[in-house]
Amino acid sequence: MISHSKYFAPGQQERVFLLRPQQRRTMRTRMRAASPDPDLISSHRSGANNMGPGLPTSSKVHARHHPSNLQPLQVAAHDRDAIIDESLDWSKSTLFQRMSRLRHRVNFGKLADIRIMGLEPSPELVAISMVYFVQGILGLSRLAVSFFFKDELHIEPAEVAILTGLSSLPWMIKPLYGFISDSIPLFGYRRRSYLILCGLMGSLAWLTLAYGVHDARGAVACMLLASLGTAASDVVVDSIVVERARGHPQSVSGSLQSLCWASAAIGGITSAYFSGSFVQEYGTRFVFGLTAIFPLAVSASSMLISERPVGEVTPADREQSRPLLIASSGLPGPIAKEGGADASTAAPGPSTVGARLWHQSVALWGAVRRKDILLPAVFVFLWQATPSADSAMFFYQTNVLGFSPEFLGRVRLGGSIASLAGVAIFNTWLKTVPLRRMLWWVMVVGTVLSSSQLILISGLHRQWGLSDQLFVLGDSMVLTVLGQISFMPILVLAARMCPQGMEATLFATLMSVLNCGSMTGGALGAGLTKLYGVTSEDYTNLFKLVATCVALTIAPAPFLSLLPSELDTEKAAADGEQEGGAERPLGHQDAATAAVHGQSGDTEEGGSKSV
Repeated sequence: MISHSKYFAPGQQERVFLLRPQQRRTMRTRMRAASPDPDLISSHRSGANNMGPGLPTSSKVHARHHPSNLQPLQVAAHDRDAIIDESLDWSKSTLFQRMSRLRHRVNFGKLADIRIMGLEPSPELVAISMVYFVQGILGLSRLAVSFFFKDELHIEPAEVAILTGLSSLPWMIKPLYGFISDSIPLFGYRRRSYLILCGLMGSLAWLTLAYGVHDARGAVACMLLASLGTAASDVVVDSIVVERARGHPQSVSGSLQSLCWASAAIGGITSAYFSGSFVQEYGTRFVFGLTAIFPLAVSASSMLISERPVGEVTPADREQSRPLLIASSGLPGPIAKEGGADASTAAPGPSTVGARLWHQSVALWGAVRRKDILLPAVFVFLWQATPSADSAMFFYQTNVLGFSPEFLGRVRLGGSIASLAGVAIFNTWLKTVPLRRMLWWVMVVGTVLSSSQLILISGLHRQWGLSDQLFVLGDSMVLTVLGQISFMPILVLAARMCPQGMEATLFATLMSVLNCGSMTGGALGAGLTKLYGVTSEDYTNLFKLVATCVALTIAPAPFLSLLPSELDTEKAAADGEQEGGAERPLGHQDAATAAVHGQSGDTEEGGSKSV
C-alpha cells in the first residue's frame, strides 16, 4: 500500500477523516472508476481524452495537480480504505468519539484572519477559555456563602472562618489530581472525561446547596464537593494548556497563558457586582441555583477538546511506524531494539496504577527535599499563614455599619478591577525588582496600609468627612492593589523554583503549600477571634483583634533569609538576556504567565484564596 504522505499534501495526513460531503462524493466516484468490479467499470467508459480509460474528470484534475506514478486503483485503495474504516468506526464508536468528530464540523474558516491574543481561533481554544471563564464567574456565590452562614445558619464569625477554610481542602492536594488523570484514564480519556465529571460534581454540589441543605455540616460537604470539582478541572485544563504549548515558541506559550488569565478575570468581573445584588433581591439559595448552571459549561467544553482515546492507533500512526519497524528488523538485536523502541512501544515503565503513582511520588519527593526548593517553600507557607480577621470584619460591616449585599457587590467589583491594576503595575514597573527587596517592602507597606481597618473601627474617618461606604470602597481598592502586587512575587518565585522536567507537577505542589498556608492563616484568625471574644453581637475587642492581625503581617520578614541569594542573581541575568533579545528559560516566567495559575484557581470565599 502506498503511504498517505505520497498522496496528500504536507500536513494533511488525516484529511480523509475530515471530509465534507462533496469531497466524499468525488472520492466515491473515483473509487467506482478504479474498482476491479466489471459492473462498476462499465458505467464509466472511456471518453475522448488521453488520461486513460475509466478515469472521470475529477481524477483528471487531481492528476494534473498531483503528478505521480500512482495508478487509479492505487489511488482508490486509499480512499476506499479510509471511507470503509470510518464507516465501521462510527458504528462501533462511543459517544465521546462521535462528539469528537462532530467538533470538526465547527467552521472557523471565516475567522482565519482573526487572532485572539495572537492565537488562531479553534474549538479547543474556545474550550480552554470557557473553563477559565467559569472559574472566574463562580465568584458569584462568594457573598451568598457568607450571608448563608451568617443569616440562615446563624453561625458566629470564628466558626465561619473555620468552615470556609475547610472548603478549600481540595485545593491542598492538587498534585494528586494530576497523578490520577495521568495514570487512570476514565472511559478511555485522560482529560475530557475528567472535565465532564468535574462539571457534573460542581453542578450537583450547588444544586444541593440551593435546595437540600439546612445545617452547617451539609453546607460544608457541598462546598467541599464544589471545590473538588473546580480544583480538579483547574489541574486538568492546566495540563491541556501545557501540552498545547509544548514545542511552540515562547510567544505562543505566553499568549495561551494570557488568554487563560484574561478569561478568568472577565468571569470574575462579570460576577462581582451581581454577587451582591442577586443576594439582596432574590436570596442566597437563588444564587446557589444560578451558580449550578456554570459548571455544566465545563462539561460541555470537554467535547471541544481534541484528545485521542488511550490506546487508539490511527492509520497514519501505522503508516509512520511501519518503515521504522521494517528498518529495525534488519539490524542486530540490541540496535534493533533501540531503533524500534519509538515505533512500537515506549520505554517500559511501571505496569500498575499504584506503581506509577509511587514512581511519580518518589520523583516529586526527590525534588522537594532539595534545599533550594524546600527552604523557599517554607517561606511561602509562612507568608500565607499570617492570621486574618476577614470573617469578623464581614460581620462588623453588615451588622454594625449596615452594609447591604448590593453595596458589598460594588466593593467586590471595585476589588476585581483593582486586581487587574495591581497586575499591570507589577508587570510594568516592579517585575525587575529583586525578589527579596520586593517582598520586604511589600510587608512594610502592607502593614501600614492594613492599619486603615483600625481607622474604620475607631470611626476616625468620619471626622475627616468620609462616609463609611466611601472609606470602605477606597480602602478595599487600595488594599486589593497592594495584595495583588504582593501575590505576584510569590507566584513568580514558585515558577522560578521549578526544575526542568517537573515544572507542572512541582508548581502545583508549591501552590498546594501556599493553599495550606492560607488555610492555616484562616484557622489562626478564627482562634484569635474566639480568644478575643468577638461574636456577631459583641465587637468590643474587634480593634485589638485587627491590630494583632496587622502586626503579625510583618512576622515572616526574618525568614526572607530562606530565599536563596541566587534567585536575585538569576533574575538580573535573565533580565539582561531579555534586553539583549535572548529567549528566557521556562522557569523565568513573567507576571502574566504566573498570574493565570493564581487567578484561575481563585476560589475565595470569606477571604480565603486558593490557587
